[in-house]
Amino acid sequence: MTIQAHIASLEKKHGALEEELETVMASPSSDDKQIADLKRKKLRLKDEMQRLQASTKH
Repeated sequence: MTIQAHIASLEKKHGALEEELETVMASPSSDDKQIADLKRKKLRLKDEMQRLQASTKH
């Protein structure tokens, strides 16, 4: 898998987590722990994407 393909895969996962997060947050019985976990996962993916993008610019 190329770096660009890996970044694209991470972007898709990030988007899916965003959708899941919006759904959970819209629920009246939303769980704060679940919301925090989803936000952490999104942040990890974003950090990984930025790291990979930075490594391709050198």
